[in-house]
Amino acid sequence: MPYGIETVTVIGAGTMGAAIAGHLANAGIRSWLLDIVPTELTAEEQAAGLTLSDRKVRNRIVQAGFDRMVKAKPANLFTPAAANLIQLGNLEDDFEAAVSASDWVIEVIIERPEPKQQLMERIEQVVRPGTIISSNTSGIPIHIIAQGRSPEFKRRFLGTHFFNPPRYLHLLEIIPTGDTDPAIVQRMKTFAENVLGKGVVICKDTPNFVANRMISFIQSDIMEFAIENGYTVEEVDALTGQLLGRPKTGTFRLNDIVGIDVMALVSENLYTMIPHDEDREVLRGPYTTAVMKLLVENKLLGAKTGQGFYKTVVDEKGNKSFWGLDLQAAAEGKLEYLPPKKPRWSSVGEVRNLPLPDRLRALVEADDAAGELIWHTLSRTMAYASKRIPEIADSLVDIDNAMKWGFAWEMGPFEIWDELGVRKTIARLEGEGVSVAPWVKEMLASGKETFYTYANGKQKVYDPACKDYVDVVRSPKALSIKDIRRTRKKLAGNDMASLWDIGDDVMLLEWHTRVNALDGPMFDIMQEALERLHGSAAGLVIANDGKNFAVGANIFAIMLAVQSNMWNELEMMIKFGQDTFMGFRTAPKPVVAAPHQMALGGGCEICLAADRIVADAETYMGLVEVGIGVIPGWGGCKEMVRRHVSPHMHATNVNPTPYLRKIFETVGFAKVSTSAEEARDLGFLTPNDRVILNPDHRIAEAKQTVLAMNDAGYRPPTVKNNVYAAGRDVVAAVNVEIYGLIQGGFISEYDGVVARKLGYVLAGGDLSQGQWMDEQYFLDLEREAFLSLVGEKKTQERIQYMLEHNKPLRN
Repeated sequence: MPYGIETVTVIGAGTMGAAIAGHLANAGIRSWLLDIVPTELTAEEQAAGLTLSDRKVRNRIVQAGFDRMVKAKPANLFTPAAANLIQLGNLEDDFEAAVSASDWVIEVIIERPEPKQQLMERIEQVVRPGTIISSNTSGIPIHIIAQGRSPEFKRRFLGTHFFNPPRYLHLLEIIPTGDTDPAIVQRMKTFAENVLGKGVVICKDTPNFVANRMISFIQSDIMEFAIENGYTVEEVDALTGQLLGRPKTGTFRLNDIVGIDVMALVSENLYTMIPHDEDREVLRGPYTTAVMKLLVENKLLGAKTGQGFYKTVVDEKGNKSFWGLDLQAAAEGKLEYLPPKKPRWSSVGEVRNLPLPDRLRALVEADDAAGELIWHTLSRTMAYASKRIPEIADSLVDIDNAMKWGFAWEMGPFEIWDELGVRKTIARLEGEGVSVAPWVKEMLASGKETFYTYANGKQKVYDPACKDYVDVVRSPKALSIKDIRRTRKKLAGNDMASLWDIGDDVMLLEWHTRVNALDGPMFDIMQEALERLHGSAAGLVIANDGKNFAVGANIFAIMLAVQSNMWNELEMMIKFGQDTFMGFRTAPKPVVAAPHQMALGGGCEICLAADRIVADAETYMGLVEVGIGVIPGWGGCKEMVRRHVSPHMHATNVNPTPYLRKIFETVGFAKVSTSAEEARDLGFLTPNDRVILNPDHRIAEAKQTVLAMNDAGYRPPTVKNNVYAAGRDVVAAVNVEIYGLIQGGFISEYDGVVARKLGYVLAGGDLSQGQWMDEQYFLDLEREAFLSLVGEKKTQERIQYMLEHNKPLRN
């Protein structure tokens, strides 16, 4: 294993510790997961005749943590099989064997210095030379945990703060002390980026490090402002969630998820540890303190107790609604909740669909309650961030990345500040009596108007220490669409898609619409890419940075064609899509798809048409067309048969039915993977396709795959007589199974209509016997079935319902 880390011991099987072990397993790393031994039997153990010496009892706590991790939703593991890489044990029977055999030992126990220090003393007695030791503390200074340890131990000791859940949140804060060997810091950073898929921020060893230091101020500041100025819980969450490019949890729902008692404790502990922070009184805002105290005293701690800033109310009909705490009443000691009332502001409605930078610029100028709160939180966050340089981090980029990677913000504080205008916002802040760090004014005085800039094809950031721009330091494998747009040559483009030269004669095809549904203008740029693949281009990467890779075809355009009786045009559209995707499949140069997030319907089909897939680990793939009453029409059916039925049919006397049944279930039940590795299990990825844990590396890795395929002497595949058509006997067998599903109530009558069309195509149509056919034969079957179904009234009802409600209709 590169980086010398093959086995890890995780000590502490609580929510975080077990999830870290789970993510190590996702990365293929074996681990021990250890926790304490129980001191008492449960009633169930007593009834079973067990004793405290039984292994099952002694591992009860670690087993419970492991089981919670495996069952958690959203899933911690890419696939259930990953759990096999985790070995369970306890801190008495297995401590020495686990720790002495590990390359990395990570502590994830209770957030108090003394127990952590005691554990480090035990670890030092048995750990082998060269093993890295770290703490996952979320805020205790690392040097305090290492107190009393030897110089050699301290040389290998550092903080490694994962964010929960570690599978989904990109950030890993690495916190060295003054004693940590810089080579070990670099080794862990490289390992975390390349193996665990993390975005690493190197933090100063200060209380709460970077991300939690920032969020503690931000949350406290918003709450105090909201309570003092008469905002409701619902209003604040509506204004501080997706509207600002942040998760929909907003402010108060995030507090409920984290735990109100945890938030209160973190704020209080942080306050005592930062006497030098000129803004620390925000952590003890009188209104916020009163509200938090009321909730904690009444044990209303958020999600874990079922009530906090929100509570669920069920009416007499069983309908649920979420009531928000009356903040102003709570500040006066009264525990009251308000019924939901969807907040609306004209200023928000006017800009909601604008790109985020344009949206923020408009919102901070809005002359209403929405604008006031948004300006307040953005401006105070920016000012506070400026004053934390260089205390918590040396680089502005580290604070921006910590907020983006740790809390899923689309833009960090300094990136937002650039978009709002640094000079302009400082004037407004100073008019309100709010100060910024002196270095910001020095930057402006030197003629530099932004924190970030581009020069000589590189992104640069202002460094307050050297008073000039320096290169933004990234992982060597990082390549973003944003940088490509700024620094690379555009070969072709329109409002929906662009084609770029990303170096070494490799092209990148990206689309950039709000929902990334595949539409006509995108295909125009695809055709441009195909022409260049037949020319001097070395290959093509298909990728983008949208919320989703592609969610399928533009079904609005399909419905419009149906309602206008434009059947010839609709058939041409389907045929054009088939021909384009087949053009990628048969191109003389490699085509590599690099999907992320949702790759559904046509988005999945374009991946199946590529020579290779280099998928982000969080890729959710599926052929979901049956949900709107049609079947895959751009080669999805053909590819599933080619990949998963045809290889078995080269042997004699092979029955294709079991293989067809599996892909029929995958497509017919519109199965969508919950990870890229599960997409492999479903048959959308092949053994040759790659899964990339670090999303920042996806495009660069896809480009390298193109170059490697060329170096290996790439030749396009054959498409003649290479797909096995089982014929009418298998079609009949499939129809019998469909009849059984209808009779059993598993699918509706119209589901059966769609399923019979799907079965007909997958089985190769009305052939008298099984035989090998060209790929075009299956494409013709797909197109005919698609057009037939889209002419059905019930399919049209399904499409219309999906357009109106964004969920499938069962009719």
